[in-house]
Amino acid sequence: MVRLARMMTAAGIAVAMTGCAMRGPPPPMGRPAEFTALGVSAPYLNADIIGGTKARAAKMRAARISALSPAGGAAYLAATAAELRRQTAGIGIDVLSLNNGLLIRIPATLTFNSGSADIAPQIRATLHELARTLKTQPHSYVDVYAHSDTTGTPAINKALSDRRANAVAAFLSSDGVGKARIASRGFGETAAIYLPDDSDMKRAANRRVEIRLVPFTG
Repeated sequence: MVRLARMMTAAGIAVAMTGCAMRGPPPPMGRPAEFTALGVSAPYLNADIIGGTKARAAKMRAARISALSPAGGAAYLAATAAELRRQTAGIGIDVLSLNNGLLIRIPATLTFNSGSADIAPQIRATLHELARTLKTQPHSYVDVYAHSDTTGTPAINKALSDRRANAVAAFLSSDGVGKARIASRGFGETAAIYLPDDSDMKRAANRRVEIRLVPFTG
């Protein structure tokens, strides 16, 4: 009987292990199909850059970053967009065209663990690539935005998004992107793409980091 019990226990463990192997990790959460088309007309993406153009342009000139002509700005955006889309193809990051700039939109689930402002290891290689492109295409302002969903309190969401925006800005700066080009801001839940965000999918879409590039034209 003892031997039979041992055999049954061993068989049970094997079945359990087989079941675990068959189940595997859950698939990554998708995003609504319409997600990429939303939010590009939001006021904050069509407003002045963080800190104002006049003050930021003075910093750019002090850092000896040369200004582009209007035609040069358009060519700069086209070349930068092509390179960024090549780098980020198939990994869940969107490169979107704005009226006068580009937006790199990164779901926060790729960048941060829940409740944390520490950049996740799995996204660091991608951020290194983004920084490399920004270094080779230096004629733009770089605004870093972070957003939350509407769970939690507005104060907590604002503080967390501030820390996340600062973390990405600091990463880009430490990787060689000129400090004179960079500014950051956390929006908390005030610029949600989906409102109400009444599903896990919509809340995941609202939690995002964005890098806005605007050409420096003097």
